[in-house]
Amino acid sequence: MIVIDDDLWSAVGDPTRRRLLDQLLSDGDGTATSLSEHVPVTRQAVAKHLDVLDRAGLVHSTPVGREKRYRVDEAQLARAVAQLASVGATWDARLRRIKRIAEAIHGAQRSQQQANDKEGNDDG
Repeated sequence: MIVIDDDLWSAVGDPTRRRLLDQLLSDGDGTATSLSEHVPVTRQAVAKHLDVLDRAGLVHSTPVGREKRYRVDEAQLARAVAQLASVGATWDARLRRIKRIAEAIHGAQRSQQQANDKEGNDDG
């Protein structure tokens, strides 16, 4: 079983950070300045979002002059995808159990209704 990393999911829980990850995956790398052109927030806000992603291990930065160049950590991203798949499989199993219970209840109610209907017809 995969252990769920709450810090990781907190980092990707923000739509702006997900857009930044998407952009980095598309471009290969980027700076806060270049990435700010693709999101409706300031360069400073982008830098803060990138710091959160960096702390979660989803991106790594390399100093280039006065800026940092960010790249996605593909191993950590793969771990996040595996966690999501695990959570999805767990919920799918739970939903299948709920469906079986609901179908059993519905079937029992239908059988009871048919028995009541038959009883009513036998009286007439």
